[in-house]
Amino acid sequence: MKRMGILALLLWVCVLFYVGIGLFLGGFLLVRVEVNRSSSCADVLLQGEGPEGGFCPGEPRFRRAVVLIIDALKFEFAQYDHTNPVPRPFQNKLGVLSELAASRPAHARLSLFRADPPTTTMQRIKGFTTGSLPTFVDVGNNFASSAILEDNLIHQLDQNGKRVVFMGDDTWENLFPKRFHRSLPFPSFNVKDLHTVDNGILRHLYPTMEGNDWDVLIAHFLGVDHCGHRYGPDHPAMAEKLTQMDQVIRAVIGRLQNDTLLVVMGDHGMTDTGDHGGESEKETDAALFLYSPSQLFSPTQAEPEVVPQTDLVPTLALLLGIPIPYSNIGQVIAPLFPQAPPAGGSTHQLSQAQALWINAKQVNRFLETYSQAAKDLPPESLAQLRGEFLRVSQEYHALLGNPPSAPGHTEPPPGMQEVVLSLQRYLSNVRETCRTSWARFHPLKMAAGVAVLLATCLLCYAISELAGTLAQGGRNPLWTPAVLGTAAGGSLTVWQLLFWSRVELLWVLCGAALVSQLAFFWKAYGMNKMEKPKKSKAGPRCRPLGLPDLSAPLCVLFLRCASLFSDSYVVAEGQVATFLLCTLGIYVPLRLNWDGQLLPLGTDAQKPSPLFLAPQPSPSASPSSVRRETLTLLGCVALLVASLYFSLSFHGCREEQGNCEPSPFLAPLSREQDSQLRNLRYLLSVASLVAWVYLVRSWLRHYGNLNCPSPAVFTARWLLPLAAICVGLYWAVSSTPEESFRNLQDVIRLSLLVLPRAVYALLGAGVAVVCLNPLTVFLKTRQASASSLVPPRYRASTSVSPQAELHHLIPQIYQRMRKSLEEEAAIAGQEEDRRPAVEAYGLGTVYSAPLFLVSVLLGLGLAMLHPEGMMLSFLLLLLEAGAILHMHSAATTLSSARGFADSFMVPWTPVLMWALAATQFFHSTGHLPTFPSIQWNSAFVGFNHSDSGTLLPGLLVSANTFSAHILFAVSCPLLLFWPLVCEPQAGRRGRMAGDSEEDEDAVMEMRLRESPDRFSAALLQLGVRYLLVHGAQLLASVCAAAILRRHLMVWKVFAPKFMFEAFGFLMTSVFVLLGLALVLRVDKAVSSWFKRLLPEHSR
Repeated sequence: MKRMGILALLLWVCVLFYVGIGLFLGGFLLVRVEVNRSSSCADVLLQGEGPEGGFCPGEPRFRRAVVLIIDALKFEFAQYDHTNPVPRPFQNKLGVLSELAASRPAHARLSLFRADPPTTTMQRIKGFTTGSLPTFVDVGNNFASSAILEDNLIHQLDQNGKRVVFMGDDTWENLFPKRFHRSLPFPSFNVKDLHTVDNGILRHLYPTMEGNDWDVLIAHFLGVDHCGHRYGPDHPAMAEKLTQMDQVIRAVIGRLQNDTLLVVMGDHGMTDTGDHGGESEKETDAALFLYSPSQLFSPTQAEPEVVPQTDLVPTLALLLGIPIPYSNIGQVIAPLFPQAPPAGGSTHQLSQAQALWINAKQVNRFLETYSQAAKDLPPESLAQLRGEFLRVSQEYHALLGNPPSAPGHTEPPPGMQEVVLSLQRYLSNVRETCRTSWARFHPLKMAAGVAVLLATCLLCYAISELAGTLAQGGRNPLWTPAVLGTAAGGSLTVWQLLFWSRVELLWVLCGAALVSQLAFFWKAYGMNKMEKPKKSKAGPRCRPLGLPDLSAPLCVLFLRCASLFSDSYVVAEGQVATFLLCTLGIYVPLRLNWDGQLLPLGTDAQKPSPLFLAPQPSPSASPSSVRRETLTLLGCVALLVASLYFSLSFHGCREEQGNCEPSPFLAPLSREQDSQLRNLRYLLSVASLVAWVYLVRSWLRHYGNLNCPSPAVFTARWLLPLAAICVGLYWAVSSTPEESFRNLQDVIRLSLLVLPRAVYALLGAGVAVVCLNPLTVFLKTRQASASSLVPPRYRASTSVSPQAELHHLIPQIYQRMRKSLEEEAAIAGQEEDRRPAVEAYGLGTVYSAPLFLVSVLLGLGLAMLHPEGMMLSFLLLLLEAGAILHMHSAATTLSSARGFADSFMVPWTPVLMWALAATQFFHSTGHLPTFPSIQWNSAFVGFNHSDSGTLLPGLLVSANTFSAHILFAVSCPLLLFWPLVCEPQAGRRGRMAGDSEEDEDAVMEMRLRESPDRFSAALLQLGVRYLLVHGAQLLASVCAAAILRRHLMVWKVFAPKFMFEAFGFLMTSVFVLLGLALVLRVDKAVSSWFKRLLPEHSR
């Protein structure tokens, strides 16, 4: 099979995983059916009632309304505590709310305003304008806000002649296009910009209020929310923003008229780090302040403890005299309506019972319509709600038959309070029924998705074990499955068109995937049947691994997957992954010692082996070389354990972890108010950055990859350090407090744009250069002196220094090259001491050097997307990866010395360690499988002052979130190359022990070119094994979400975990393919280099 066939086969495997993910997503994520109907004043809500029983029985109570939305106005921000002598920056700044609520209780109330998760801005706007509950899938639309099609307050205001003027967050313009009388949107996605939106509103707010061309004024401020994202709530900038909002509210109140209602509200809260999106109380508890110059509340009525956010919809609708939106399930806020009907028969005020009755009829109508359009509400619950509504209706109509006994009677009639309580209870029951029932799963799609994922995991294992046979064959084994799968998909399409008159793509893909998998399994069965019992010499072994070879990694992988079924273990996933990785690291030397490969055995053949050791073949390595490899292995284990221990200092915290404190390194330096501590942290970050670049360049120099004048070497010598300097400067500028250099603000803002873009350009150019010309080999031809005591050799040295040449001498770098040169020398009749000697510097690491360089370039760019302190974590990543690679190399060397291992086959243990390291590093950079933990600031690194849409910020956030998956996936082929890179050291030690120099066959990575079939098989096997490990974790998270879909923590723990696992697998698979493609690109470049080299030395 050709090399491109390897990529095609792996791409097919990835597509099968994608199909399984898509099927499960289609059956698991909740999508509530939207009812495309609208309310109107002419609606007859209940059969037998006339228009007077509809939405618009009389004149509205308020002619105008001003709605001030302060994004992320947490309830704690709105409270005022006079007894607090030293308030924190977010405390006691909005004094106007508490002052009015205390001094004028009939005119103002401050309430806890509870939002429904997900607490993202777009979903909250949808919630308090439609009165409906969002579903889990809605959170994905926060960056691509599409128009709301359901009936909503803005639509009703527009339809009933109300002039709505909007200013602020441009999300509203996307949600309600062409619905505003006048609109002044401002870009909202730049969370580092605290003032543009707010200042834009203030330029227009007061002149608009003083004008006469509006009925409803909506202003959405973003400064508080952006301040929380950038600095957190406990920062002086938050105090300034809240003080500014206090002044705005006071100014607005001074301009209100008696017929105007003021609503000040937050759409959601925020965590202690300034994030939101989840369902913790800190994120859901916002503030609601209602005020009017005229009397608004009855002083004798108690206010509710909590006001659900959806309750604002029917309340505003009835107060402004417009119909309640059709799909609303909220209930009116009762204290805003008088308990008794208005005196004198006035119709401009509804009583509590009247308002709740209209609300109940609207909700009952929606339930009837929805139950006909969708079948996700349980029939028994619907029957119970219908019976409850019938009883309430009878009670209400019986009460209306007893009007007040005298004109001007202001006391509620007997039984009124019971009717009010019954109506409220009915509306609450409807809301809870909808909340628990709108989990509209599609079990068949979920089962099909699980089946496709399971079959693909089995397929990966089969390909892994048959890699040698597949690589030997001349025909691509993908043809038959592809043809049969395409035929099955086409047949399903025709069948759907004939019987359904429509095509559902997911089922077509499902059929094609399953048929292609069955075809491949049948083909694999035939290949396995024809395979000879003996091990093939052309590739990794094709028969299944024995239990001793697979038992430990299989056990660890099983524990890893089993932990995903427990919410406690998912919450503590960072510690679980760290423990499992540490366990595997310690297992490697223990297993080698058990097999008698770790410590040198005695040379006395008569001496029996220890009882705890299995019979061993005779050793082919000297005790000194085994001892050195043993010390290397144990040292790397110690380094791995130490790196894992220190990486725990960079973990974030979930809400469920109680008193957990997030790492201080997760906070940007700009949040640090102590200048000395800020400088110290900056120096640590810069020192880590310098160490990162130094270690990379040292490795490349050590193996002779910095000697030639190629573009790839230019990238390593100049572009990499220059990009690191730009990153350090960017961190210095971004951590500068705004108040420190006010006269240089323009320069600072320009630098925040220029420096990151310079890094992007440098790193992008470096990656492009390496991909186009990846060779870092320097070839030198010289004449040997006549006095040379040792005949010149053809070798691939790794450094110009003679000492390095001795350390990494690789004779016979390429047999054809040596034969050609010797024949040419013999023909020319040259003397033996005059023949040319060829030294190829860096040829031993010709594959690993460009791959390592690309990984480092990507790592530097990803580090810039993180907070400055995370550079320490990235340095630990480099040390951790190096420890795993050297452990794998030492274990391979020790096993090969005794005939136990094939250096072309990467065992399961290092593959599993590499995958676990990706998960561990995901957590050690502060990431968590929760939406509030997403580091949104990364979306504006280099683009904080440009309106770049949503695609580019989304890509930057994705790169930041899944940086661990990207780095470990693209560098995965290093697991194949590293034992070959370190192999000459073992050869050298063998020579030092007295082995013949002529017996040395180690040629580092050039061995791959001498066995192209084994090279192809090894790449294919490594790729599918790495995908299998991640696919098994994905399958476990899918099964956990499916089995526990009715679990209390499904939407808080299991569903987000599945989403992050699915997107993480997507990133992993893409970059595994890119990493392998780079290896094949290097292989092609090496082939071209040798073709040019041989004729050149033959002339």
